[in-house]
Parts: sequence; structure tokens; C-alpha cells
Amino acid sequence: MAKAKSEHRSAEQSSKEKTGGKKKSFEERLERLEELGDEIRKSNIPLDDAINAFEEGVKLARTLEKDLEKIESRIELLMNGEEAGPEEKAELGLFDDEE
Repeated sequence: MAKAKSEHRSAEQSSKEKTGGKKKSFEERLERLEELGDEIRKSNIPLDDAINAFEEGVKLARTLEKDLEKIESRIELLMNGEEAGPEEKAELGLFDDEE
């Protein structure tokens, strides 16, 4: 179990190194999720690698879902033509780190 966590952390570190430690764009994260899905579908992938890819995919899917919810909220406000109050504006910070 500890081995899997350390492997996963090193994968996260290497992905941050590739982007200079910056948060990836929505499109980049969606592309990564698709890559993980393709990887898991391979019949010759070792079980540990499949589990790590699945875990990373679940985390990505959750963050993408949160981002979509923020986008939907903002679109609703824009479509309704309502002026957002200070409390609502704070929630509209798309792709802010909430972790």
C-alpha cells in the first residue's frame, strides 16, 4: 500500500515538473483523463499500474466536475442578466485551487 502511494506521489511530482508546478488547464486535465482511460483499457497493463491510473482518473474527474459546476453557475448568472453580489463573485473564481 505504501509503495503504491509513493509511486502515485512520484507520478504527481513528475507531472508538476512538466508544467513547472502550475495547475494544468481544463483541456489538459481532460486530455490526461482520456489518456488514463485508454491506458486502463489495455489488456497487458499490470494491476498496480491500472489501479494507480484509475485513482488518478477519479481525482481528475472530480476536479473537472467541480470546474464544470462553476462554469454552469457563471453561465446561469450571465444568462439571467443578474448582477452578482460580493458573495457570489467570490464563488465565480473559475479554476481556483480549493484544495
